[in-house]
Amino acid sequence: MLNKGIKFLIENKLVAVLMLTLFVGWGIVNAPFNWDTGFLPTDPVAVDAIPDIGENQQIVFTKWEGRSPQDIEDQITYPLTSSLLGIPGVKTIRSSSMFGFSSIYIIFEEDIEFYWSRSRILEKLNSLPSGLLPDNVTPALGPDATGLGQIFWYTLEGRDKDGNVTGGWDLQELRSIQDYYVKYALSSAAGVSEVASIGGYIKEYQVDVNPEIMRQYNIGLSDIVKAVKKSNQDIGAQTLEINQAEYLVRGLGYIESIEDIENAVVQSENFTSIRIKDLGKVHMGPAPRRGILDKEGAEVVGGVVVARYGANPLEVINNVKKQIEELAAGLPSKQLEDGRTSQVTIIPFYDRTELIHETLGTLNEALTLEILITILVIIVMIFNLRASILISGLLPVAVLMVFVTMKLFNVDANIVALSGIAIAIGTMVDVGVILAENMIRHLEDEKLRFNENGREYTINEIIYNATSEVSGAILTAVLTTIISFVPVFTMIGAEGKLFRPLAFTKTMALTASLIIALFLIPPFAAVFFKKNNLKQNSKYILNAILVMLGITAIFYGYWLGLILIAFATTAFLGILGKVSSKRANLINIIISVVAIILLLAAYWRPLGFDRSIFMNLIFVSIICFGLLGSFSIFRNYYSRILQWALANKLLFLIIPTTVLTLGFIIMKNTGKEFMPSLNEGSFLLMPTSLPHAGVEENKRVLQQLDMAVASIPEIETVVGKSGRTESALDPAPLSMYENVIQYKSEYMRNSKGERQRYKVNEDGLFVLKNGNFLINPNNKLEDDTHYEVSQLQTTATGDELVPDKNGEYFRNWRPEIKSPDDIWNKIVAVTKLPGVTSAPKLQPIETRLVMLQTGMRAPMGIKVKGQDLKTIEAFGLELEKILKQVEGVKEQAVFADRIVGKPYLLIDIDRNQLARYGISIMDVQEILQVAVGGMPLTQTVEGRERYSIRVRYPRELRENPTDLENIYVPVEKGSPVPLGQLVNIRYEQGPQVIKSEDTFLVGYVLFDKLDGFAEVNVVENAQDLIKEKIDNGELVVPNGINYQFTGTYENQLRAEKTLSIVVPLALVIIFLILYFQFRSVATSLMVFTGITVAFAGGFIMIWLYGQDWFLNFSFFGENLRDLFNMKTINLSVAVWVGFIALFGIATDDGVVMATYLTQTFDRESPTDKKGIRLAALEAAEKRIRPCLMTTVTTILALLPVMTSTGKGSDIMIPMAIPIFGGMVIDVTSYFIVPVLYSWKKEFQLKRASK
Repeated sequence: MLNKGIKFLIENKLVAVLMLTLFVGWGIVNAPFNWDTGFLPTDPVAVDAIPDIGENQQIVFTKWEGRSPQDIEDQITYPLTSSLLGIPGVKTIRSSSMFGFSSIYIIFEEDIEFYWSRSRILEKLNSLPSGLLPDNVTPALGPDATGLGQIFWYTLEGRDKDGNVTGGWDLQELRSIQDYYVKYALSSAAGVSEVASIGGYIKEYQVDVNPEIMRQYNIGLSDIVKAVKKSNQDIGAQTLEINQAEYLVRGLGYIESIEDIENAVVQSENFTSIRIKDLGKVHMGPAPRRGILDKEGAEVVGGVVVARYGANPLEVINNVKKQIEELAAGLPSKQLEDGRTSQVTIIPFYDRTELIHETLGTLNEALTLEILITILVIIVMIFNLRASILISGLLPVAVLMVFVTMKLFNVDANIVALSGIAIAIGTMVDVGVILAENMIRHLEDEKLRFNENGREYTINEIIYNATSEVSGAILTAVLTTIISFVPVFTMIGAEGKLFRPLAFTKTMALTASLIIALFLIPPFAAVFFKKNNLKQNSKYILNAILVMLGITAIFYGYWLGLILIAFATTAFLGILGKVSSKRANLINIIISVVAIILLLAAYWRPLGFDRSIFMNLIFVSIICFGLLGSFSIFRNYYSRILQWALANKLLFLIIPTTVLTLGFIIMKNTGKEFMPSLNEGSFLLMPTSLPHAGVEENKRVLQQLDMAVASIPEIETVVGKSGRTESALDPAPLSMYENVIQYKSEYMRNSKGERQRYKVNEDGLFVLKNGNFLINPNNKLEDDTHYEVSQLQTTATGDELVPDKNGEYFRNWRPEIKSPDDIWNKIVAVTKLPGVTSAPKLQPIETRLVMLQTGMRAPMGIKVKGQDLKTIEAFGLELEKILKQVEGVKEQAVFADRIVGKPYLLIDIDRNQLARYGISIMDVQEILQVAVGGMPLTQTVEGRERYSIRVRYPRELRENPTDLENIYVPVEKGSPVPLGQLVNIRYEQGPQVIKSEDTFLVGYVLFDKLDGFAEVNVVENAQDLIKEKIDNGELVVPNGINYQFTGTYENQLRAEKTLSIVVPLALVIIFLILYFQFRSVATSLMVFTGITVAFAGGFIMIWLYGQDWFLNFSFFGENLRDLFNMKTINLSVAVWVGFIALFGIATDDGVVMATYLTQTFDRESPTDKKGIRLAALEAAEKRIRPCLMTTVTTILALLPVMTSTGKGSDIMIPMAIPIFGGMVIDVTSYFIVPVLYSWKKEFQLKRASK
């Protein structure tokens, strides 16, 4: 059936052309890179930087203004949590009770559908028993978004027409614009779940009443409350018909100004009214707030856009930006005193678009370089330009086909998913190499070009024979690789969400390459390899067109036009008979190789963008030709080495046995972690202040932090948040800071996010548009260089520099700053402030994921559960002391929750005194609520804007306990009584936040690891030390307290447990596939040896990466350890995925080698030991070239990945290392399979001769 399909397409090439056109066109339409063809529609795959690996969770948010965390916990959080536990599919429930609100996080099992879980929660909330919650308290379901939904943060600022900051706007003005204009406009953008506001002041009407005047008039607060409420009401009085016209009747009574409130009547007697203004003052003021936003030391107003669950983040951001463009012209503006016009402008400070584009750019660059290297290897090793075009053409078409399947199966494009394509390159090329190499052999071998009757096969028949001969081996090889990824599909939890898309893309890439190799390459090969009989005039015309195209390309600045002219020139020389066809082919190959090396030097730039293209060209040439030369030498000596190995089998097998032993020892001693951190291009500084700090103190500290960070030259912007946004997704206390720090990219980029070259003069100074020169500390000046001081600048923006294709890249970082880690160390150094805790190194997306998964703001921690907050805190502080002694723990990052530290002012009512005066508890509580905190009584309706009206005592009458004691409480019959006679006022420490999990109170002890240590190892060290302290009696666990370690390392343990079951199962399935191919257990086991040796090679490479001496020398002025990003590599899920990918590639070579060994022995049927060894040698020699090409291609293609420093490289590199190391060591399998096969045949011969 398979061969029939191949034959049909070879004979019907138009069908193959149509198929290719369909795959390419459809792939371009679905590609995530925003390619604009001008005539094809675009329907790109959903794009994000990394997969959303957060928990499947929903939020129930409940407000109860003015209430303490203890009240919230007892009366809202606990009753709601206990009710919600019964919902089907609930895994656990975490909750936080804070001042004024409750946040309950309901975490569902992974298989529960997102919107189904929301409907179940709504059903439960609607059926809560009456009396479960306090009156007028209504729980609400949070936005339909995940932790990664916060995709776009912005501030509102006054700017002039040139974009310069002007100011001129009050914080309350900006907050009103945000709440009633910007927020609703951005919420209408497609894919937006909510827009939350933060910062500034919410305007409200405040009535400060004078208690002394009220006492004189015998008016209570309740009277004022009623007066205000009754003065703010509109009515509709149906309709009136006048002169046959219908009029709608409205009674206007809404409050519209301060005067309206002042004139509200409280009491009236004998035609004399007592109004609000007679009893106090009415003014506009700020409402109480629990969130502050600061930008580099100045308080600002802003908001955050949250994307809906399942929406395409990049598309949502683009929709929001379009909405902002539409809004821009309509935003308010005002004339300033200096004559400038200040317009409110939306200024983004966190936009995930840049991260998404840079991440995809890193991957796009890696794929492009891999394809170029593949073409180079094929050209050099096959020495056939047409075959190289066929094989290399397979890769981009297969990638486009993957995009189509991603769109069909709703798989998002992100760095992890698309990395599946990058690590599949080796196997994809392997398929094409085996096929093309066999085609060339059939075309060149006289025996294979004629049938048994002596008739020469047609080109179609030759191609079909060559394809059908290896189709079975190719199918088996690809199937084993696909099966090897079955374990990844079985992963659950965070690791499943992270790597299942990768397994999908790799599987689809292999499937696509198989389809192209077996069904598209053969018909095109029949055309490419067919001897053309073009007339001489036609050849002249075609080559003249090539020359014209080359000249056009050069005119538009593309030097690749020279390549076209060179090809045409060679062809002209061939037509004129100046060079033979073989010489012309050689010249074309040299031209192609030079062009590819130039492209690699220009786009790869392994030595860095600060080094010249010429230096990079030399380095790339040495690397590529060095490896290719090494493998060519290996190929030349392969027969001799194999002859020795066949003659000295036991001695030879010591080598792979030693490799296996080393690999096993290294595996047992390698550290473990869940995932390497993804470089997001920004940091999130999350320290905390002391629990007793108030709003103004937190604001002061926040501004100090922002100004300190902004002083670092590498920092682009820093915006700090204290407290929470107006969103259920952000339940942060006021003492928690979140400083979003955007640092500059290493090299200045243009508006498209690409590295930009800028003009420099002969002394290396950057030329500015104003004629001055910019001094960059990274450029060394000669001592005899002299300029006027007025001509020189030390800082400049990208707009001031002059773009120049032949210029230099401008490095934004100082010479001593080598990596983002160095920037973080500078941040830590400047943010050591009194009263502020240290913070672990975090990034915005990473932190959201960690907080959603663990409930804490650090990747590692201890969860302490109990029934008493003070005991939990005390035990947590004991654990904090112990953790600081643990090997591998960063001492300054250890921090136990200070749970009971918020000052409470408790007003204890004396019930006996109330009985004496005939006053109820409610009377006193209402007086306290209104007088101290103020009570929002009603809202004004001013067009689309709504503002509260609050009644309270003036600040000077409620600043301390003595003032509170003087508050008068009205008595029904008699004079008002001072509050001091009815209550006892005392101080007490209480909780700032009460956290619980499944109704149990919980506290956290946070810690972080030192660089060079693995997460799992550090946790195990901590567990051992705590156990030792408990056993020695140094640490006593109080009754009712239990503790457990938590963090992202749990994902690694779960993944390891899953893989320990599924990987062996996958290997068994691979073995069965091999068995069905060879029908021999022994042969299948021989092929399996390639997997084990490659596996060991991967671990040896991981070990070498962690050794300081390995490649620790400079080459062309660049340290090779820095060049290849060498550091300690821990066993993470990413590394295991690399190993799984390695299994498939290693199996492929073994399958090809064993297939030809079987075919050769079946054909030759040797009868003595010498014949057996000669047959093994013959078969191995035939297949060494395609096997070596697979190895060389895989190794060379991974070099750009391993030297990459762009966004996303942090995840790709750990996957590439085991593949690289495994393929280097896998060279031994080219000897192992023939040696073992020969040994088996010799043993059978020996046994048969007895």
